[in-house]
Amino acid sequence: MSVESKIPSGADLLAEIDRLRKERNAVILAHYYQTPDIQDIADFIGDSLQLSQLAADTDADVIAFCGVKFMADTAKILSPDKTVVLPDMDAGCSLEDSCPPEKFKAFREAHPDHIALTYINCSTEVKALSDVIVTSSSAETILEQIPKDQKIIFGPDRHLGGYLSRKFDREMLLWPGVCIVHEAFSETELLKLKEQHPDAPIAAHPECPPTIVDHADYVGSTSGILKFAKEFEGDTLIVATEPHIMHQMEKALPEKTFIGAPGADGNCSCNICPYMALNTMEKLYVALRDLEPRIEIEEELRLKAKKSLDAMLELAKGTVGQGDLGRILSKSDG
Repeated sequence: MSVESKIPSGADLLAEIDRLRKERNAVILAHYYQTPDIQDIADFIGDSLQLSQLAADTDADVIAFCGVKFMADTAKILSPDKTVVLPDMDAGCSLEDSCPPEKFKAFREAHPDHIALTYINCSTEVKALSDVIVTSSSAETILEQIPKDQKIIFGPDRHLGGYLSRKFDREMLLWPGVCIVHEAFSETELLKLKEQHPDAPIAAHPECPPTIVDHADYVGSTSGILKFAKEFEGDTLIVATEPHIMHQMEKALPEKTFIGAPGADGNCSCNICPYMALNTMEKLYVALRDLEPRIEIEEELRLKAKKSLDAMLELAKGTVGQGDLGRILSKSDG
């Protein structure tokens, strides 16, 4: 009998996942871009770093991260003593793929007077080569604390880096990576949609190209977009990020209407993250049952990567003076 034939379905699948969660003392994490069924069964739903921090604060022995690999890697960096599983190890990220560690290392060595602000959507190896990791929600707070004369490399997302460069009038060397999901939005189709809903504001993720961001009434992280959805006046919102985030909006705000920004084909189907879609309820069940695929990170590499995450967490508090940047970057782990 094949492994697949042993996988339960329907209500039995839900019951078995719940049984294994308790038996393994596991916490299930789901990123906002996961399908609704996975979001609904998760213990925590959120942004990638937020989820890793929440899991680290639990007494769980196992973290089942329904997201993509760099997210599960981050959970392992912050929770080295916990077993971290990812339902599908092929759930990668176009931004991570765009920034191979050996090329990033050479780029850094070619610009020794620059510090590297690196978006969290990157590999553990690139985190270890970086000075400060940023998230879409912390990047502005962190950039404001870096002295104006400090030269900066920003990678791997050139659209997020370009957005920050324009907003803060800071020249930065941008790594040429993009998110295939946010790159797929069409300005022409967005303007057509805006004509149909002239009173609806547009909320966009800063990974979107300038042609989309420039039309947005709000630009922010996934959690920031959710907050805006709850606070904006009106009953209709156009959302320019991965469309599965609208599941949480519709649950929390059934009286409002949420419309996904269209891709070049006039709908939002091309904006569904193909990597996130690799995770399924069946694969989650198998991951909890077998504790595989498992995330493993060599300890020296983990500590190097954690140093750049620790720098982010200190700067993200927004209470660090610009003269303290050198102290933060020179601090050893722990």
